[in-house]
Amino acid sequence: MLETAALASDDHRVDPMERALAALHARAAGAPRRGVLLREYPLRAELLAVTRVWEFAEGRVVASKGAPEAIAQLCGFSADALAGLRTAVESLAERGVRVLGVARGAAPGVELPELASGLRLEFLGLVGFADPLRESVPAAVRECRSAGVRVVMITGDYPATARAIATQAGITDGGALSGPDLAVLDDAALAARVRDVTVFARIAPAQKLRIVNALKANGEIVAMTGDGVNDAPALKAAHIGIAMGGRGTDVAREAASIVLLDDDFGSIVQAIRLGRRIYDNLRKAMGYILAIHVPIAGIALMPVLLGWPMILTPMLIALLELIIDPACSVVLEAEGEESDVMRRPPRRASSRLISRPLIVWSVAQGLGAFALVAAMFAGAMGRGMPADSVRTLTFLTLVGANIALIFANRTFASSLRAAFGQSNRALWWGLAITGGVLATIVLLAPLRAFFGLAVPSAAQLALIGSSALLLLIVLEGGKRAWWRRLEI
Repeated sequence: MLETAALASDDHRVDPMERALAALHARAAGAPRRGVLLREYPLRAELLAVTRVWEFAEGRVVASKGAPEAIAQLCGFSADALAGLRTAVESLAERGVRVLGVARGAAPGVELPELASGLRLEFLGLVGFADPLRESVPAAVRECRSAGVRVVMITGDYPATARAIATQAGITDGGALSGPDLAVLDDAALAARVRDVTVFARIAPAQKLRIVNALKANGEIVAMTGDGVNDAPALKAAHIGIAMGGRGTDVAREAASIVLLDDDFGSIVQAIRLGRRIYDNLRKAMGYILAIHVPIAGIALMPVLLGWPMILTPMLIALLELIIDPACSVVLEAEGEESDVMRRPPRRASSRLISRPLIVWSVAQGLGAFALVAAMFAGAMGRGMPADSVRTLTFLTLVGANIALIFANRTFASSLRAAFGQSNRALWWGLAITGGVLATIVLLAPLRAFFGLAVPSAAQLALIGSSALLLLIVLEGGKRAWWRRLEI
């Protein structure tokens, strides 16, 4: 039986089951016999078996392996024999074992007959393959479910095998559909059926494409995994084709959008987590950069409208940008993931990166910061302070408001603990460098004169710090009342 199964396998073995058969045969019987391959009958939708005809010195040998029911057809099983075979296959399949039947025969005559009509083979037995799940798969499937991502298994395995493996993986929330049952459904019926099916068994290669298209017809965003040549059309049709880099064929890798280097389903889940984190951080950075430019624009216009001294000189604006640019391009994009990143449903495909609620919230943040800075500006002017002291007090308040905006946009959670508690080395390095640069400019007389600033008093620094903290508290309260309710 092992020799026949090895003879029915491809010479350039890619399939893991064929590799396992060849290795087992080599251990049991040594090197396989040498012969001449006369003909090969490949796997077909109507006959799930591979048959190869060999010429040896003692005569021709027909070797066939494939789905047990296909091998039974080639062997001309009676109804009783077929029932016994199904019982044996079910007992193996229920343990999650993949099962192949093996048969052998002789090819009479010079002309090779057609497989289905001219050959009658002798059934040799069943071969079971244990393909245990990786330990990370059940947890990864659970994480997908909590994130609103539906996991569907599509396999050529026997239905009982597919259901057993799906149960081990935690895919138990839907029905099953076999290839023969799928074949009788039209596209509309299939689109309705796939809504509640999570296990597709005995699926022919062409049917994978139909399943992908049916899911897409229902408005689903479809990611498809595969490794074989026959998977290429479905990989190409899916929104995201994911090929296996280890055991995948070149055709599958070329057709896919992503190639997994470790062939691990858990890597797909990690990619979803990372993608959500990147998307969140992009929105945080864009919201922040819109918010901070509201007070900058306001403070630039106030002196023009009210006839007050100019606060934001070109050099101070350049200094501000040296704080703003790293904040949005390094600090906020380096933020860790939100605590609920894998417990929220996927966003709608039509959702925008910069939504209207995000714009409204960002402008509201900016107006709050502008109100604080403008009040400090007006208070300094009302006290009759010198122009350089007014500029210093207003500019440092603007920097403090900027820092408050950074902390407010670090997380979607409305919590001061979340704003300060998350680890982000880039943030603290950025704040330390900003503080050092500002201290150097204010304390060194030549630089202080160049920027048109003065030395602030301790009371002024305390006022700036407390006002920035007050702004942050107000913004955190605003998030609870506005942001979280609007699904920004």
